Amino acid sequence: MLRRFDQARSRMREVALTCLAAFVLVIFQPAEDVHAQEDLKRVLHIDSYHAGNQWNDGIFAALKETLSGKAIDLRVFHMDTKRRPSEGEIQASVREALRTIDEFRPHVVTVSDDPAAQYLVMSHLRDAAVPVVFCGLNWDASTYGLPYRNTTGMVEVSPIPQILNLLRRHARGSRLGFLAEDTEVKRKELTYHERLFGIVYDKTYFVKSHAAWREAFLRAQKEVDMLMILGVGAVPDWNPADASRLAEEKSEVPSGTDFEWLTAVSLIGVVKSPQEQGRWVGQATLRILEGVQPSDIPLSYNRDGELFFNDRIARRLGIKDLPPLARAVP
Repeated sequence: MLRRFDQARSRMREVALTCLAAFVLVIFQPAEDVHAQEDLKRVLHIDSYHAGNQWNDGIFAALKETLSGKAIDLRVFHMDTKRRPSEGEIQASVREALRTIDEFRPHVVTVSDDPAAQYLVMSHLRDAAVPVVFCGLNWDASTYGLPYRNTTGMVEVSPIPQILNLLRRHARGSRLGFLAEDTEVKRKELTYHERLFGIVYDKTYFVKSHAAWREAFLRAQKEVDMLMILGVGAVPDWNPADASRLAEEKSEVPSGTDFEWLTAVSLIGVVKSPQEQGRWVGQATLRILEGVQPSDIPLSYNRDGELFFNDRIARRLGIKDLPPLARAVP
């Protein structure tokens, strides 16, 4: 049931997608015998965010593993847009990414998440000679005019209806809250929850600091009956240990998330897999390097998911039954 996000996927088949990112250049050298080959292929991965962002690190790790053992020189560039979100900082990152592309001359560019798609791919790589494979682009790639002749990718959708259905089983009422980092991507996500699924939030809490997150979490316990917790990657001083203690000691309403690293502060998690997206990007890249045109590779949507259940928060709420097939939060 939870391995397929069929509901979200069926609502998204008409949309396209893309993603990119980079600011700090890191070089990953293949084995020496591979380097010796004259036909070494070059792949540049552009990550919209920073090294240490768990979701994107998972994507890149899976991409790297998929390409390992091949005659490929893989490099990554971090745009760092969560920590450097101003227009001027993003444009400076784009210029640096373009310089890296010019110098490295990649055979394929891979990208993750919306900022790279919006600011780099749409503005500078649209229908360019270099093939582009994207992932992590939330909900609707057509927002950026995708797909282009030189692109393919995996659009990222979340199992929001599934999470909400599970929360309703334990909620005292119907009021729903949305708690997330204050970013354009999360505001876009809020819009698509309503557009695709008809989900309307009674309260929204967008935060920029850990203290603000704590305050919003506590307010939500009084103001809503269910709470979606959907991202903290842009919170610079995020303290997971403190957040976990707060959730375990102060939760009064059921909460849900689609990120594994937020299951420590949520009753229920139906989580997406960054590895699924990284593997798909890697496999598409290999096909392109073999001569397949990006336009001949259909856009895809993430489908894998896993159910998590936080027993410590459950005890706080008086919930005793572990959902079938659920994995306990450590």
